[in-house]
Amino acid sequence: MKNRNVKSWAIVMAAMLVGLTACGLDMPKETPSSYETMTVKKSDIELPMKFSAKMKGQADVTIMPQVSGQLMKICVTEGQQVSKGTTLFIIDSRNAQLDLEAAQANLQAALAQENSAKLEYESNKNLFEKKIVSSYMLSNSENSYKQAKASVAQARASVNRAKVNLGFCTITAPVTGVIGSIPVRGGDQVTPMTQLTVLSGNTTMDAEFSVTEAIIEAQVNAGMKSSEKEKYIANLPDVTFIMKNGTEYTHKGRITSLTGVVDAATGSLSCKASFPNPEGHLFSGVQGTVVIPFARKDVMVIPQNAVVRLQDKSLVYKVQPDSTATAVSVTTMNTGNGKDVIVTEGLNVGDKIVTEGANNVQEGQKVLFPKNVKDEE
Repeated sequence: MKNRNVKSWAIVMAAMLVGLTACGLDMPKETPSSYETMTVKKSDIELPMKFSAKMKGQADVTIMPQVSGQLMKICVTEGQQVSKGTTLFIIDSRNAQLDLEAAQANLQAALAQENSAKLEYESNKNLFEKKIVSSYMLSNSENSYKQAKASVAQARASVNRAKVNLGFCTITAPVTGVIGSIPVRGGDQVTPMTQLTVLSGNTTMDAEFSVTEAIIEAQVNAGMKSSEKEKYIANLPDVTFIMKNGTEYTHKGRITSLTGVVDAATGSLSCKASFPNPEGHLFSGVQGTVVIPFARKDVMVIPQNAVVRLQDKSLVYKVQPDSTATAVSVTTMNTGNGKDVIVTEGLNVGDKIVTEGANNVQEGQKVLFPKNVKDEE
C-alpha cells in the first residue's frame, strides 16, 4: 500500500513538471503596440477667428421734437416695427395753427401793399415820360415798390415757417426700424430737448467688436504690405454672426470699417461688420460672436491628438528611421476647428510623426506600423 502511494505521488509530480514546462514553452511573448503615423506636409487652411460683438442699428435715430407743446398722442408702442413716414407722436398744434393763420393774413396785407406800390410806380413812370413829375418822385415810388416786394417775400417766408412748425407737431419715422423705449406719456409738456424715443433703423445692422492689433499684423505680415492693409481688409471674406444661444444668423455680413487708431489701453482696433436684416430678427443691443474665416496658406497642419501636453510644453513624437519614437518640442497655433493645429516651430516638412495613440508612446519606444494603415503622403 505504501509503495502504491509513493508511485501515485511520483506520477502527480511528474505531470505537474510536464505542465509547468509546457506552460513555459507556450507563454505568448509581449509585442510592442502599434500606432498610426503621418508624414508632415504643408497645406492651406481657414482659421475661424471669433470676436465678441454687439449689434447696433446702422441708422439708429434719437427722436426729439422740433417745437414745444403738450404731447397729445403717442401713436406707437415700444418694440413696434414701423416704416419710414409712419406717425409716431402728435403735439398740440393749436398755437402753430394760429401762427400759420396770422402769417397768411400778413402775407395778404403785404400783397395788397405791393399791388398799390406797383400801381403808383407805373403811374409815376408814365407821368415822368410826359415830364409831369420829377425823377425824384419816380425814384421814391420805385423804392416803395421794391420795399413792398421785399415785404411780400418776408411774409411768404413767415407762412412757410409757420407751415413747417405746424408740420413739426406731427412727428413721423425718418427711417424704417423698431421703436425703442418711450420715456414720455400723453399730456407731458415737451421741448426740443425732450427725448421721445430711439428709432433703430434695422434694415441693416452693424456688429461692433474689437480686433487685436497682433491679429491684424499677423495677417498682414503673412503676405501683405502695411500700405495694402486697407485693400486687404476690403478683400476679407464674408463673416458670420453667432447668437448667444449658439444659433447662426441666416445672412452673412461684410467687414465695413476698421479704425486706424489703436486703443492704447486695450491694444485693439474697433471694427464693424454689416449684416442685412430683411426679416427684422436682429435688434440693437443683441450680443453674440462674429466669426471671421482668416485664410492661412502653406502651413504645417497636424491632428490635435498628435500633440502631447506636458505642463507648459507641447510635444510631438517623431518617428526615427529605426522606427523608434523621439519627443520633440513644438510651437502650435489653434485652428479653431477642434481637430487640427498649426505647427509653427519644431517640425519640418517630410517628418513622420505619431498621431493616434501619441499619449501612450514612451521615449525611444519601437513604433510598429499596422499593415492596414498607410502613411499619408
